[in-house]
Amino acid sequence: MDGLPLATAQLATWVDALATLHPDVPDAERIDRIRLLEDVKGAIAAAQAREAVALKRSIVAAEAERGVPYGKRGRGVAAQVALARRESPHRGDRLMGLAEALVGELPGTMAALTRGLISEWRATLVCRETACLSVQDRREVDRRLTLGLPMMSDRQVAASARRVGYELDPYSIVNRSASAVADRRVTMRPAPDTMAIISALLPVAQGVAMFAALTRDAETARSNGDPRTRGQVMADTLVSRATGLSEPDQVPIELQLVITDKSLLAGGRTPADLVSYGPLPAGMARYLVASLQPETRLWLRRLYTDPKNGQLVAMESQRRLFPKPLRQFLLARDQLCRTPWCGAPIRHSDHVQPARSGGPTSAANGQGLCERCNQVKESMGWRSTPEADGTVVTTTRSGQRYSSLPPPRTGIAIRVDIWPARAEAA
Repeated sequence: MDGLPLATAQLATWVDALATLHPDVPDAERIDRIRLLEDVKGAIAAAQAREAVALKRSIVAAEAERGVPYGKRGRGVAAQVALARRESPHRGDRLMGLAEALVGELPGTMAALTRGLISEWRATLVCRETACLSVQDRREVDRRLTLGLPMMSDRQVAASARRVGYELDPYSIVNRSASAVADRRVTMRPAPDTMAIISALLPVAQGVAMFAALTRDAETARSNGDPRTRGQVMADTLVSRATGLSEPDQVPIELQLVITDKSLLAGGRTPADLVSYGPLPAGMARYLVASLQPETRLWLRRLYTDPKNGQLVAMESQRRLFPKPLRQFLLARDQLCRTPWCGAPIRHSDHVQPARSGGPTSAANGQGLCERCNQVKESMGWRSTPEADGTVVTTTRSGQRYSSLPPPRTGIAIRVDIWPARAEAA
């Protein structure tokens, strides 16, 4: 079998075989194993890249034969790669772009990855730092880095690729920096211990000015005897300036908290869910409600659950578009995009079975999706089907099936809408 191409069935046996490595070996051999397994990871990443490119070429060729317009060929391929690799669609786009660059434009980097000499991440760094260059200049960067690439750290790989790129085509780098301003944004993600991380991608001048202003205010407060740490003052000042509130612990906007009746009213321990954030310990959720300002308004809405599987159910509409209460229900039930491994915030209320095909506007036929996944769902050959237990089964054009369920609940679920008094007045 030496030298013959591997069959798919053989790859499946590798997964089982790696779990049965002999346990009684010298430590030196264990180190050798760890190194070889790292080499295997790189080689596998290179193989995945080749398979992804071959998949796209096959699909594009088939669609060309069917007369699909050029601009629409290959749509959904990156999403299929993402599902196969258990990644988000956004990550799938990046992986597809990396695969095409490695196969078509970065032969030296691809060779190092195939031999397991570098990791997929270091190959990504070369790809990222040369993305704005012409194919010719990109290949020149690749050629110059090839010999030293296996011995470089992540930072050295990125810096070396950037340095050679500056030398070959400084104008493209400058133009790329100018266009990057359009990508400015603010994002939020959960952090451990019921904290949140707010990140802002800003032009360098604005970012430096913002950080300098917060630092200056923190130093002034500390010199005036403020007992808070420098970091605490900076964080509180940022919240106060962004929300317009003098006290950063006030609730400035509407919050939606999904919690069971026992957790809210009887000291239960079932975690709650803060919509657009994620799970909270029951005690923290109760504290959030109990510590509100006296003028804050609370609205309690019961959400009905299926006693068999704990899924939120009920709510139906005769409209083609989801009315606001039903959209809020889907957001409370699904929490995040329903596509497996996506994890993006919900942007669209989607009919699992399309309305144009007779799909009802109901909770059972509704799901929360991010904008990208809702677009991918409409790709040629894709279909989604709701099942009786709340499962949504997505079938891709190549026949793979992926299932997703919303988070289960126990007990009676209650949605707590927290509205500040000034929002009522507005």
